[in-house]
Amino acid sequence: MTETAAANLAELLAEPRLVIEPGVAARVAAVAGPVLEGMGYRLVRVKVSGEAGCTVQVMAERPDGTMLIEDCEAVSKALSPVLDVADPIDRAYRLEISSPGIDRPLVRRSDFERHLGHLAKIEMAVAHHGRKRFRGILERLDGDMLNLRRDDSPAGEDAVAALPLADIGDARMVLTDELIAESMRRGKAAERELKESLGIAPPPPAHARKARATKGGKNGKGGKSAPKPKKKPLPTNTKQHRLAADRRLAGVIDPIEGE
Repeated sequence: MTETAAANLAELLAEPRLVIEPGVAARVAAVAGPVLEGMGYRLVRVKVSGEAGCTVQVMAERPDGTMLIEDCEAVSKALSPVLDVADPIDRAYRLEISSPGIDRPLVRRSDFERHLGHLAKIEMAVAHHGRKRFRGILERLDGDMLNLRRDDSPAGEDAVAALPLADIGDARMVLTDELIAESMRRGKAAERELKESLGIAPPPPAHARKARATKGGKNGKGGKSAPKPKKKPLPTNTKQHRLAADRRLAGVIDPIEGE
């Protein structure tokens, strides 16, 4: 990993969340956050519910937004004993580690940046123009403001709502075909990368790596087009050539050569 890539990774891991849990969930988050960051993951959300007596759900992800089953198992093994020692909950509970899912919550600025162009629903902690709930396409980030193109704006009303990021109480993606396709692509890429790093799957062959590296060039194949093969020289010692030589020795003009 280059120094630039390592710096970008460290920056993503340390990026603060915009949405923070209250109460007991906040105490769990204070313990889980540093543990996850030390393992190379990011805390997304903590939810404490009364399911099965008491369930503590810790939602985590890799910096690129993916999370595999193997990742969940590793986090569970590392976080469980730390929570036992810190004891942020005064009763028995069941720990559950999960991925953010496709219709994930958006809790960091980079979450909004990664999902620009997709449909989301947002609930403001502070009312904006007399309303708290918005739904629309994440259009762009302009400083500390999120521009959301509403899909329910009345005719004649400005469809773009500028929402302060600091006032967002909850934001979540809306499940669409486009979002599912993009999520599957990211998940497959992350799974392939993990298997290759563990040696479970062999790296792609040289010709495949070369094709990836040059993808996007001329003729749709990347890079320069392949040179045309050189024409092979015509044979000079065929039966026809030998017969013609015999005729020349006999003083007979070869009809082919004499044409």
